[in-house]
Amino acid sequence: MTAPTDAAARRAVKPVICYPAHTLPAPGMALYSTARQGLSKVDEVIVPAREAVTFHVPQGHFFRITSVQGPQVGDLNLFNANDLSERFYSGKTRALHGTHITTGQRMWSNFPTLRPMATITHDTLGWYGIDEFGGSVHDVIGTRCDPYTHNLLAGGQYHHCCHSNLSRAMADHLGVPANEAEAHVHDVLNVFMCTGFTRGTGQYFMKASPVRPDDYLEFFAEIDLLGCLSACPGGDCSSKHSSDDAACYPLLVEVFKPEAGRLKGWSSPQSNGYDRSHGRQLGKAA
Repeated sequence: MTAPTDAAARRAVKPVICYPAHTLPAPGMALYSTARQGLSKVDEVIVPAREAVTFHVPQGHFFRITSVQGPQVGDLNLFNANDLSERFYSGKTRALHGTHITTGQRMWSNFPTLRPMATITHDTLGWYGIDEFGGSVHDVIGTRCDPYTHNLLAGGQYHHCCHSNLSRAMADHLGVPANEAEAHVHDVLNVFMCTGFTRGTGQYFMKASPVRPDDYLEFFAEIDLLGCLSACPGGDCSSKHSSDDAACYPLLVEVFKPEAGRLKGWSSPQSNGYDRSHGRQLGKAA
């Protein structure tokens, strides 16, 4: 293909940030920091290797995902515990914050609520930044490993991809068959996973996670949450996923309650203020 004569000029146009984040409602990080000083553990659950579990976090509580035995990444789904139709929206989180998220950034819910579900309050891998390959940790770009793509690329029936793990865990929680619960599974936050896009081809890549035992990612629950976390079959995702080849380890989820009075002035965020009329009178068909 022949490039136009002004190709260089077209490429030289400077980019514009689509969603400038300075107008977002700011999280109360100082308040959360104060609340973190007086926490008591109220629940914990171990996520076995190549499996997933659900857990509950009341609004105004903290939860922490910790590496406990070896380098391991996790795929996290979040729901409004009182309305499963409100769930984590990775695409909008990515558009608002970037391809990877860390302390002070938030996990946003889908339309029409579009509000903060959880705020990251501490990240022991926050030092990693962006490496020479363009990789970083805690991505909102990879959807999750799944048996459909595995079947498409390699054939076979592998049942411990994160998508299937999350489906089984939601099935157990809801008391329904896994293929029915599957509809609730959505694009994830890849906790501890180190990923990026290749510069030459723009392909999604993974590399060995820098996570080590005792590293953790901590969140503040802005609303009542149901979480579902899979310990990825890729382990640290240094070579492959969607198989039993990688060394895999469990993950620990802990829920903490702050001392009374530590969150004075805080309130759970309301649903998005858009009136949902879409330019027409509400309740009227075209």
